[in-house]
Amino acid sequence: MIQRVQSIWLLLATLTISSFLFIPLVSAHAGNATQFITARGLYQIAGTDTKLLEESLPLFISTIALAIICFANIFNFRNRKLQKRISILTIFLIMGLSFWCSQLAQKLGDNLADLNFGIGSFLPIIAAIFCFLSIRGINNDDKLIRSADRLR
Repeated sequence: MIQRVQSIWLLLATLTISSFLFIPLVSAHAGNATQFITARGLYQIAGTDTKLLEESLPLFISTIALAIICFANIFNFRNRKLQKRISILTIFLIMGLSFWCSQLAQKLGDNLADLNFGIGSFLPIIAAIFCFLSIRGINNDDKLIRSADRLR
């Protein structure tokens, strides 16, 4: 059914991944300006002016595609086996996306002590936890169906 708990976990994972587009991942101070990275690219704030320095279109498209995959997985409630496999795939894709973002964060500075990690750096971990919790919900549904089949 669509109102199962895994639907809620997958929706929360979708919201977490999509908020990755707007929330800064890493920021660094460069003189009188602050540079930060989101899934859209590298930005610089100088005074009240925000300027896009380097656009990361592949990362932007990958983040949107991952959010769409996670959201579309909600509607696979009739095929729990496929829903579980897609959730596992989503966890691996989230790990790849976070690795890609860490490679992009190295452009800001070679020294990690100079970087300020924002809440955006923890969003992939939170999204992976939500996907893991959806897998647990799918497993609980499987157990419930098997126990109902035994009672017949």
